[in-house]
Amino acid sequence: MNEQARRTELANGLLSCAYEDLTPVQKSVIDLIANEAPSALRPELQGDDRSFWERLADNVAKVGGSWSFIFGFGVALALWIAWNELGGKALAFDPYPFIFLNLMLSMLAAIQAPVIMMSQNRAATRDREAAEHDYVVNLRAELEIMHLHDKLDSLREQQIMELLARQQETLELLRSQVAELAARGA
Repeated sequence: MNEQARRTELANGLLSCAYEDLTPVQKSVIDLIANEAPSALRPELQGDDRSFWERLADNVAKVGGSWSFIFGFGVALALWIAWNELGGKALAFDPYPFIFLNLMLSMLAAIQAPVIMMSQNRAATRDREAAEHDYVVNLRAELEIMHLHDKLDSLREQQIMELLARQQETLELLRSQVAELAARGA
């Protein structure tokens, strides 16, 4: 059986649909089953092909979203305020109401928020690709199970037919022996 005929047979048998009418994902699963190839993880999900800036954004998001950053930043703010309040006029570089501190916090928020969103967008893309891969693997497993179920049903039907044929032969043999015994006894 050629490869296209096998694909058509699998599509009809497993999905009750013509191969040409399947979605690209379903076609890829039928192709994997027909070729008996493993469901490999796509290359973009395996390696780290991020640029320097993407890795930097991911690291900023990792650090900026941690408790150590929150505690460290709280300590830095407390030191800033203490230095400017308790250091006297000679050492204070940002006296109350801490206008420079407010400027720094605003700039940090303005820069950190988009960087974290870039990292989250990339993570969401990777998650979608991983979910698509999981879908392909799950669909393939389900179709393989259905295919095995059909094979088992076919085998069972064949065995039942063989058993019935043997039983019929046994009955005919018994009938002939009974007829023979009846003929001898009469």
